Parts: sequence; C-alpha cells; structure tokens
Amino acid sequence: MKNKLFITLVLSFSLVLSACGKDEPTKKNEDSQGHADHGEMNHSSSGEVPKGLKEEANPTYNVGSKAFIQADHMKGMNGAEATIVGAYDTTVYTVSYTPTTGGKKVKDHKWVIHEEIKDAGDKPLTSGTEVILEADHMKGMKGAKATIDSAEQTTVYMVDYTPTTGGERVKNHKWVTESELSKHK
Repeated sequence: MKNKLFITLVLSFSLVLSACGKDEPTKKNEDSQGHADHGEMNHSSSGEVPKGLKEEANPTYNVGSKAFIQADHMKGMNGAEATIVGAYDTTVYTVSYTPTTGGKKVKDHKWVIHEEIKDAGDKPLTSGTEVILEADHMKGMKGAKATIDSAEQTTVYMVDYTPTTGGERVKNHKWVTESELSKHK
C-alpha cells in the first residue's frame, strides 16, 4: 500500500512540475493611448517606400539634415536626434485595428500613409472609413481591417535615429510627421 501511495505522489508531483514548466502565450498590453506594445514594431525598415508615394519638392527638413523628434510612438523616440532619410507629400492617418494575429484592438496607431492602404484611390479618406492595411509596421498589421480615426495632409519623413534610452540605431523608421520634428530639442 505504501508503494502505491508513493508512486501516486511521485506521478502527481511530476505532473504539477511539468505543467509549471510550460510556456504560456502572452498577449501584449495596450498603453493609455491605445498603442500596442511597440516591442512588436518593426523599428527599422529596408527603406523601400510604397508604390505611388511622391517625394516632397520643398520639405522643411531636407534629406541628410538633422532634426529632433518630438513624438513618443516608441520608447526612446522623444528627443532623439534624427537624420532625415526621405520626405514625402501624402495623407497620414491614425487608425484603429485588430491585429490579424489576434489580441486586443490597437487604437489611434500613428502613422499609416495613404499609399499603405489597400485600394485607397486618389482622394484622401475620411474618419470612420473602413479599410484594409498594407502597412507592415507591427506584427499583425498587414491585411488587418482598420477604421480611419483621423486624416491629415502633410509631409511625412523617414528617419534614422538612436533611441535616447540606448540600443541600436533605428534605420529608415516609417513615419514621422513634419509637426513631430523640431530644429531644437
């Protein structure tokens, strides 16, 4: 009887330990602005731009010039010195979408440009329009159904910068708007 009890206890204990060792999938939390954890964001890119995106003829910040980022899309971005890699004339949108990979809805994601929306047409879209994203800035973004939260015609910039929190230099970051850049810290 003692052997049977001992074997039962050992097996039960083994099951408990094996259950504790399993990796549980975790979902990324949203911050107060509704942005997903930008650890999943593709900080750097190849620098390839969407088909049809037009370069800005007279940008405030010329390619190769320096500016300071006044936005906090990601940790370490606000206050970082950026090098301008590209300047483009387009409509930028904040969008809300549910990632194709599942998880919580991302609200007011900054920024998706007109050329990163499937079948966007030639005219700017308005708030409330439902769209399909072609942007691939974050895991689960490409192909996601989204709603336009806001739209603004402006110059957008692709930038390189080193996060103020340290770490690797971010190359070809998409996108920072003109109002999010400054000549001074």
